[in-house]
Amino acid sequence: MKFSRIAAAVTTAALAPAVLIASPAFADGPGAPDAGHQPATTTPDRSVPDQAKEDRKTILAIIAHPMASEYMKEAGHKAIADGPQAMRKFIEVDQHKIRLDDYRIAISRLTADAGPGLKEGINKLLSGKHDIDMLRHFYEVTQYELRDDDNRVEISRLIGTGGPAVKEAGKKALKGTPADRAQFLKTGRFLAQASDDRVELSRIDESWDGPILSEAIGKLLNGSPTPAELRHFLEVTQYELRDQDNRVAIAKIIDGGGPELVKAGRAALAGTAADRTEFLKTGQHEARAKDQAAKDKAAKDKPTAGKDGQDQGNGSGTGSGSGTGAAATGNTATTAQGHTGAPLATTGAGDGTTLIAGGAGTALVAGAGLLLAARMRRAGAQR
Repeated sequence: MKFSRIAAAVTTAALAPAVLIASPAFADGPGAPDAGHQPATTTPDRSVPDQAKEDRKTILAIIAHPMASEYMKEAGHKAIADGPQAMRKFIEVDQHKIRLDDYRIAISRLTADAGPGLKEGINKLLSGKHDIDMLRHFYEVTQYELRDDDNRVEISRLIGTGGPAVKEAGKKALKGTPADRAQFLKTGRFLAQASDDRVELSRIDESWDGPILSEAIGKLLNGSPTPAELRHFLEVTQYELRDQDNRVAIAKIIDGGGPELVKAGRAALAGTAADRTEFLKTGQHEARAKDQAAKDKAAKDKPTAGKDGQDQGNGSGTGSGSGTGAAATGNTATTAQGHTGAPLATTGAGDGTTLIAGGAGTALVAGAGLLLAARMRRAGAQR
């Protein structure tokens, strides 16, 4: 009997907690929810909708990135429209393939303004094996290192060929940062070059004699020219104005000049700017020398005034002798006929011979008359 009571008591003690927990009194305790607000039954797993929402946010961030191409944006919007599976595929596969192509295209475009070093680096990268990480590092890091190397080379070249202001500014840039070197090549070099160009224009103005170029230089320097305007004047305009001054100078030189000088000057005016420069430098002097040589030859070949008179006298003497001989030989009949010396003059070579022959004929007539008178006197005396 005693053993049965003990067993019952133990059973009652074991069942008591379960009964108390399940009883309405426990349920209505101070911490229990109010009626009608009991917890709902467990809902199904919502991981798929949540993942789709996160994927959509990820895709929107990808296509908003500055490196995202139009193709990347188009593919991203299409994946969002096609649903969760398409979005997951875009994130895990498609975006990486597209990004690889985008980097290749972006790196290829760098060659447009790249120096020799950067171009070589681009060709080496794209022609070899590469992955997305290599492409990203080249685009974000390596390209700037190679650009700076090219900038150093270019600045050194400018220092070697530039004026004092360019040399000073270039050396300062080489000692600075990559940004300093990039800024020098972008703007600093042109400001320094403008300072050197002003000095050069002043030097040209002092050494040039032509009015057209000098006037233009003065007008330019007294204004507010840009570095580009100064450079264009030195590289282009000054030579056009020099040629105009040269044309004016050549026209003045050939005005009243000798035949060779005029001929050479006109050929230069009809030729190129280089032809005109060459004429003023050497051609005009060569043409003048030819004209002078022609003058000297003409003066040497032409007889002097005194010598001409002497030659004419000798010719008259010779003609007189011949004429006298002819008169003596052929004037017997002429004189016997009682003619003057005019017919004999026709045998001479010139007017001088005619006069001398006429004088000789008169002398012969007078001599014959005297001889006749003498004979008549002697005849009278004998009688």
